[in-house]
Amino acid sequence: MRILILPIVFAATSATAQNAQTGNVAAFTLGLGASWTPDYFGSENSSLGLTGSFEPGSFQLGPLGYGGSGGDAGGFGVKGSFRYIGERTVTDNPELAGETDLDAAFEIGGGFNYTTDNAEIYAVGRYGVIGHEAIVGEIGGDWIMQPSSQTEVRVGPRLFFGDDNYADTYFGSAANGYRAGGGLLSRGIEASIAYDVTENWGVVGTINYDELLNDAAKSPIVQTTDQLGVSLIVTRKVSWSF
Repeated sequence: MRILILPIVFAATSATAQNAQTGNVAAFTLGLGASWTPDYFGSENSSLGLTGSFEPGSFQLGPLGYGGSGGDAGGFGVKGSFRYIGERTVTDNPELAGETDLDAAFEIGGGFNYTTDNAEIYAVGRYGVIGHEAIVGEIGGDWIMQPSSQTEVRVGPRLFFGDDNYADTYFGSAANGYRAGGGLLSRGIEASIAYDVTENWGVVGTINYDELLNDAAKSPIVQTTDQLGVSLIVTRKVSWSF
């Protein structure tokens, strides 16, 4: 299973009147690149795959909008969160003989964040609308550095939670009769560097390390509790008038 993660960040501010700006405009940033991630949760093997990103920037509908020059750069906000998990099959991973194949899954949700000029903390929850019907959550934070006007560096801790359904789906073992329970399933750290090549084009490199915990770490299918992922994405800012 190649894990393809589509992080979508949506930090919305309160709607504000912007009488000086006319017309309807939506601005966002798209990203596409490559990732090197474990073949499945707990695998000691990794594979190269595609990854991407989507980040809304600002939206203007008549006199109302968010983001851009009319938004508040700090304080509390709303954060969206989406994740795609690739399929897991015995054919691709013979060491899982006797285990159940898993279809690809898509999770959708959101939560809250608090930002300052040099830090962000957030908490989000997601529900599996495709592939599994479980609830997961993440708590994290970033220390934000800007060594230049074109460069942003982020680094911070991550905690990942899953309910019983999620834990048993990805860490339960039919071959060994192991039932995994939910709770805190991993902890880790993530670091990223974003560089604006031009006004519209950029590059983002990310490395993340996670350690599986509790019932996830005890699973018979887990070959290693250390999970490392690396990605490199090319981004493009897009502005759409309608």
